[in-house]
Parts: sequence; C-alpha cells; structure tokens
Amino acid sequence: MALRLEDIKTPIAHEMAEFEHKFRDSMKTRILLLDRVMNYIVKRKGKQMRPMFVFLSAGASGKITESTYRGAALIELLHTATLVHDDVVDDANYRRGFFSINALWKNKVAVLVGDFLLSRGLILSVENKEFDLLTIVSKAVKEISEGELLQMEKARQLDITEEVYFEIIRQKTASLIAACCAVGASSSGATEEMIEKMRLFGEKIGMAFQIKDDLFDYGEDEIGKPVGIDIKEKKMTLPLIYALSKASWSEKRGIIRIVKNESEKPRKVREVIEFVKKSGGIEYALAVMNRFHAEAMTLLETFPDSQYRTSLKQLVQFTIERNI
Repeated sequence: MALRLEDIKTPIAHEMAEFEHKFRDSMKTRILLLDRVMNYIVKRKGKQMRPMFVFLSAGASGKITESTYRGAALIELLHTATLVHDDVVDDANYRRGFFSINALWKNKVAVLVGDFLLSRGLILSVENKEFDLLTIVSKAVKEISEGELLQMEKARQLDITEEVYFEIIRQKTASLIAACCAVGASSSGATEEMIEKMRLFGEKIGMAFQIKDDLFDYGEDEIGKPVGIDIKEKKMTLPLIYALSKASWSEKRGIIRIVKNESEKPRKVREVIEFVKKSGGIEYALAVMNRFHAEAMTLLETFPDSQYRTSLKQLVQFTIERNI
C-alpha cells in the first residue's frame, strides 16, 4: 500500500498543527501590502516536508522543544526568501501551480518581500539566541546560492563531469534537507556527533531526491508526461552525463549540439531521450540514487529505535517513490 503523508506525520501531527499557528504569527506585519503577500505565501505552502524533516529529526535525536519550532520556522522563512528571489531571477510566473509573487506584484515587491522574509528569520534567531541554528541555515542558503551560480557557469559549455554535477546538486538541493535534519537534531539537545550524522543523513537523502527528479525527465509513462523539461532548459543531469561519457566523440558532439541549439524541437528532445535510454543512463542513475538511499538508511539505523525514526524512514521512502 502506498505511503500517505498524513500517516507518516502521525507522531508529529500535534507539533505540525501548532507550528502552522506559530508560523502564521511570525509572518504578520502592520504593512497592509506586505501582510497581503504574506497571507498569500502561507496559503499556497506545499506538503510541508521541510518542517516534517525538522520535527522528525528532533524526535529521533532527542526531544522536540520550543527551539525545534523556531528552527522549522527559520528554515521556512529563509527557504521561502530564496524561492521568491528565484522566481524573479528566472522570470517565472508560476510556482507549484500558483502565480508567483513577481507575477502578481511585480519584481520590486517580490525582491523586497524576499528581503523581509530573510530578515524575519535572522531576527527570530537572534532574539532567541539560536546562533547554532542560524549558523546551520545560513550555511545552507550560502550553498544554495553557490550551487545555482556554479550551474549557470557550467551551463554555458554543457560539459559537466559527474563530479561537478554532484557538487551542484549537493549545494542546490541536498544542503537544504541536510540543514533541516541538522536543525532538528541541534534543537533537541543532541551531541555534535549526532548532529553531524543527521546532517549527513539529510544530505544523502537530498542527493537521492534530486536524482529522482532528474529521472522524471525520462518518464516511462507514455501518457501526458512533461518529459524533456531539463533538456529543453539545457540542464545537464546524471542520466545524460553518464550517456555522454559512454558515447563516441562524434555522437557526443551531435547530442550536445541538439541540447545547445535544438532543444525547443520535441522531435530532437525525443532523440536525446532515446540516446540516454539506449546508453543505460536511466539504470545508472537509478543505481546511484539507490546507493545514496542505502547510505542514508545505514546512518539512520545508528539512532535509537522510535516512532520518529520509523516515520523518518517512511518520509524518505515517500520522497524516493513519488511519481510527481
């Protein structure tokens, strides 16, 4: 039977409901325009998987405390700030099927809202002297920015090695899940060793999560699939990097030319997808994803058996097995 987020959430259902209230309160402001934007942000929040990682990691490492709530809020505030700024950078009009802030209120408002969220997170930490949590989350935001810039830099030549790809996804995606897990452990009063183990667990899950995302580009489901999005956006993902590493010089040059110059043509995108499938790129990426997943599970097993650890395991399973 497929795992449901509601079931996974059971050990922290009360905490998550309380977190919702506290987070809404932390977003309140006396400026009408800003308050309207904040309400919009709160309403369109997704599955809440980041706070779930924070609370479950805290429960698995020690005790859920007031500090855990602040840690989860800090992650949400700083991450939402990066997303709002991202939409401005990408000139994106939608996020998760909703209009983006910049689409509704223009770029100037979106940038200032991102700044407000960032400062709100900093004030929340400083007022409560949560310097350890602030350090963890600030490092993650720094890494996300560096990862984005590294990807932009490498996208120009489309000749990314596996090593560079892993560094990009470690910074862009894995650093945030790693921060969620480290914040949870740190807020629960865990030892430095346990915090580092939990951080590493989150990082490995983040790596597996991103590779799963890459694989959606080569979806096996033949009906209504939005495949080839990464190829159209000239993103080098693991299946393609592997396939190119196994190709002859002329074949490699031909595929890179398609990605660079013809990625708007559906027929050409299909050609790249077929090339990757024939080269074993899908199987290779799946094997790497499963390796990161197995390494994460080994780390998780070193924590005491508890309902939180079980739910954390299930949450990981949910992220790896998801179809969207």
